[in-house]
Amino acid sequence: MKKEIFHTLTEREADRIIEMAWEDRTPFDAIEMQFGLDEKDVITFMRRNLKPGSFRRWRKRVQGRATKHRMLRSGTTDRFRCSRQKHISGNRISKR
Repeated sequence: MKKEIFHTLTEREADRIIEMAWEDRTPFDAIEMQFGLDEKDVITFMRRNLKPGSFRRWRKRVQGRATKHRMLRSGTTDRFRCSRQKHISGNRISKR
C-alpha cells in the first residue's frame, strides 16, 4: 500500500481518482499511469473515501468488468480514451 501517496493527494486529485474509478470505460491502468495507484491501492483508497454502502456498490460494479481490467479487455481496445474525444491537455473535461 502506498500510504505516502494517499497523504500527498490534493482534494481535486482525490475527487478525480474517485471519478475515474466509478467510470465504466476508465481502466485501472489509466489511474495507475496518472496517479501511481495500482488496482489494489485504488480499492484501499475507495474503501477509505466512500461510505460503506457506496464502496460495496462500487466493488460489485467493477468486479470482473472487462473494461476496468486490461486482461479482460478485447485486443482491439488499446487506448484509454474514446476515439471521438478531442485531445485535451491536463485533466479538464472537454465539452461537445
